[in-house]
Amino acid sequence: MEKRGLWSSRFTFILAAVGSAVGLGNAWRFPGLAAKHGGGTFLLVYFVAMLAMGIPLLMMEISISRKLRKGAIESMRGIGKKFEPIGWAATSNAFVIVCYYSVVFAWVILMFVNSWQFAGMTNNPEAASALFFDLTRTTGAIEGSDIPGEVLVCLLIAWALIFFCIRNGAKSVGKVVKFTVFAPVILLLIMAVKGCTMPGAMNGLRILFVPDLSALSDPSLWVDAIGQVFYSLSIMMAIMFAYGSYLNNDADVAADAVIIAFSDMAISVLSGIVMFSTMGGTGMLDKITDSGVATAFIVYPQAIVSLTGIGWLNALFGAIFYLMLITLAIDSAFSIVEGVSAAVSDKFHLKPKTVTISVCAVSFLISLLFVSQAGLAWLDIVDNWTNQINLILIGVLECVAIGWFFDLKKVHHEINRNAKKFKAPYWWFAASVKIISPLLLAGLFVWNMIVLFGQKGGSYGDYPIWAQVAAGWVVSALVFSSGFIARIFVAKKKKDGYIEDEVIWDRDNEVNVDDPSAPAKPKAQASMPAAKSGKKKASSKKRR
Repeated sequence: MEKRGLWSSRFTFILAAVGSAVGLGNAWRFPGLAAKHGGGTFLLVYFVAMLAMGIPLLMMEISISRKLRKGAIESMRGIGKKFEPIGWAATSNAFVIVCYYSVVFAWVILMFVNSWQFAGMTNNPEAASALFFDLTRTTGAIEGSDIPGEVLVCLLIAWALIFFCIRNGAKSVGKVVKFTVFAPVILLLIMAVKGCTMPGAMNGLRILFVPDLSALSDPSLWVDAIGQVFYSLSIMMAIMFAYGSYLNNDADVAADAVIIAFSDMAISVLSGIVMFSTMGGTGMLDKITDSGVATAFIVYPQAIVSLTGIGWLNALFGAIFYLMLITLAIDSAFSIVEGVSAAVSDKFHLKPKTVTISVCAVSFLISLLFVSQAGLAWLDIVDNWTNQINLILIGVLECVAIGWFFDLKKVHHEINRNAKKFKAPYWWFAASVKIISPLLLAGLFVWNMIVLFGQKGGSYGDYPIWAQVAAGWVVSALVFSSGFIARIFVAKKKKDGYIEDEVIWDRDNEVNVDDPSAPAKPKAQASMPAAKSGKKKASSKKRR
């Protein structure tokens, strides 16, 4: 087995985790939900949800993987062998997500490359809103199989960038995030300054920050705020298990998780300032939507061409906007691939780089479906099932497994083991993992089912039922059965000499010898295959 890579520093880990957490949803979905739910009221509920659910679950995943030095699959196996399928579900669901997330990344690249066209659309919002559809030739329905050449090239660029960023695991990711995390913040600040200096901007900011307390009685506000926290932090997606497994032994998990969570929230608020000030300055506050694709590719282009009366200046701000989205998208995209790659390579003792190449190649082939003319419709269906059903159920299962069938005090001890200024209170952590988070997530799932079956008659959108079954229910079935399918594969590999690792919490786990903070440990480790450990013991007896 290869030595496990480690983050070069605490700062690098925080940057990588923040980069993963901060994605396209911060830039376009967060402002849309704030507009939908009374601005400041949504911010308040979002903050409460972050404290009650987001931060504790983030601490939980990071601490478990740091302790066990494994990705999602083996980390859940370390909690209990019967819980390994939960790790498989998280990993396979993440694999599905990156297949279409890479396409959204490609669309952003496409709009950046073509942002010069905004120069000729000054005060012509209709033309600006049609640019995305003209470039992608999407039908918005399950119709059309052609793939525009320009879109295909952008998809290839997207996957090349993703692989480049994670080609050497934690080492290459650590180098990339030092640019990709700060770049969007700088670009957001530039756009915020421009937006706030426009007449009418204060009207937008007033809506964003002044709470409308009457909105608190709307159950959809709580549902959307909880969902945004859950989706935004990259938890339950195998990512934080991978990133946590690369942590140094002396990492302060409690403090780092708080920094990551509030950095994510701060960038969301900054994105809200950009969106509300710009839309207020262009008189388009009523057009802010919680649909990410619509906001980025239809609504915001209308605002871009209305910023000034100078075409090239509008095109410049358009380029800045889409460059900002590129820097947001790339961190989230490659972190998902890294989560999948780490989990699979740990499970089957494969070289991480080999697995990464395979994951990127297979994902690229599947992503071709989403860049076809019918791609937007397929993406909408798959995205709804992976996020509104799969991810939430995985969250419930993970909380129940760790909170109710494992000694949560051990996890809490691991969180606070190196804590200095801030220690997570056990009552807060336990209440979140055992009660608050599973109940909130279960409530979110029930709400989504009520909307799907009670309000929409069991059909999502206007898509054919066969398409919803194929891209929705079948995908969900494969995600949750992936662990059991894997057991069949593992059983066959065992006949060829494959030996599963013994991942046990209470025994010393393998610590990378390159970790300067790691104490000296005996060479026979719990995370090494049992047979190999036995051979080492036997050989040591002979030497004595």
